[in-house]
Amino acid sequence: MSSRIWARNRETRGKWPPRVSDNRQSPAKPALPVPAPFRRTKNKCLRRRFRVTVTRDRVILYRMTLAHATPAFHPHGAPSRLERTLAHARSAFPILARRNYLNSCSLGALSNRAEERLGDFTALWHELGAAAWYEHWWASLSDLRCRIEALFAAPDGTVALMPSTSACLASVTSSLDWKRRNRIVTTELDFPTLLYQWKVRPDVEMVVLESPDGVHIDPQQFADAVDERTLAIATSHVFFTTGAIQDLAAIAGIARRAGAYSLIDGYQGAGQVPVDLPATGVDFYTSGPLKWLCGGPGLAYLYVRDELIPQLEPTVTSWFATEDQFHFNPGEFRYHRDARRFELGTPALATVHTAIGGQEIVDEVGMAAIRAQNAALTERLVGRLGMAGFSLRVSDRPETRSAIVLVRHESPGDAVASLAERGIIVDSRPGVVRVSPHFYNTLDEVDETVEALAATV
Repeated sequence: MSSRIWARNRETRGKWPPRVSDNRQSPAKPALPVPAPFRRTKNKCLRRRFRVTVTRDRVILYRMTLAHATPAFHPHGAPSRLERTLAHARSAFPILARRNYLNSCSLGALSNRAEERLGDFTALWHELGAAAWYEHWWASLSDLRCRIEALFAAPDGTVALMPSTSACLASVTSSLDWKRRNRIVTTELDFPTLLYQWKVRPDVEMVVLESPDGVHIDPQQFADAVDERTLAIATSHVFFTTGAIQDLAAIAGIARRAGAYSLIDGYQGAGQVPVDLPATGVDFYTSGPLKWLCGGPGLAYLYVRDELIPQLEPTVTSWFATEDQFHFNPGEFRYHRDARRFELGTPALATVHTAIGGQEIVDEVGMAAIRAQNAALTERLVGRLGMAGFSLRVSDRPETRSAIVLVRHESPGDAVASLAERGIIVDSRPGVVRVSPHFYNTLDEVDETVEALAATV
């Protein structure tokens, strides 16, 4: 991959880059299907950043970077190009030169790109002070929203920047009508934040589905649980407890047929599992840069289905949610016409910049490549752990396995500490060691981790 894709030219930032003449296009073969996120044309930001051309044997997505247009990952190309792309991406994460880091489920690795973006932010703060808001930082907020909409294959104006998943849930919850429906259907496998939101409210009835195997929730369980009292199904895209991937389209369909909303915690999904949110039909989807998107803590993303946005008026709100926020008029409040009506105050600018840096790398590698690499790493990990005699808490179907692998262990904390002494970073949860490789990891690192873990039993 050309090194130009990693360069950023301050003098040309924000200007439309030159187009690349397409001398590779050939009518010899029929056009290959363009990947789903690039077929959708409702997102203008996506159209501005990519141009799709079809060559004799592959689709090339021309990445419109700051000053150049260079080929990004192509899903139908030669493996050698993919390998070079992954190797180049790996070189952008300094921790990988010092540690065997397989803990992206807790915190994605920090890249040089994210650090450079953060340096730009602090340099502008020193140089311009508050004036940087109008000349630079406001555009950064728009850039990040735009990138996340593209990640989700979503239309313009459907993503809000939020402080946390808890804030996303609070804002969404405040916008819903609880008069006729007050039941929330969730599961025992979901992250506690999802349940805590309503557990403290005596007016809300919670139905918590139990997993029959400790790993999955069958979609039929949701269908059996919803009724005319159900306001929403609130559950995860990927379970943090098992790494199992849920069928979002099935869940959204069940909710809609019952007249309920679908509210998905996607924090463990976005960045490791490709998703076309409009195609799934989900109503709300929360995520953020902390983990698989390699952008750090302090920020979250809220997607709201575009048809719903004008119908919902959050009562937990802020000056960022009003259409005329710079009029500073306390006597009048008009909601933004897009998902920004859900935003809760000034976003954490430092994280906005590190998130953009991480997102640039994710965009350039491509979600199809990330999913393929993560699947290869996960299957190697699952296979080697099984050969070593470990019992795992993972999906029994590779297609619904994510890169979150739970290894049953009698002393998970001691095992994590032992691996850390050998320069291997993993994590623990009650009764398990949690290993979570990402696209920047290698098969050799997986093998080393299994060997070290085997030495702890």
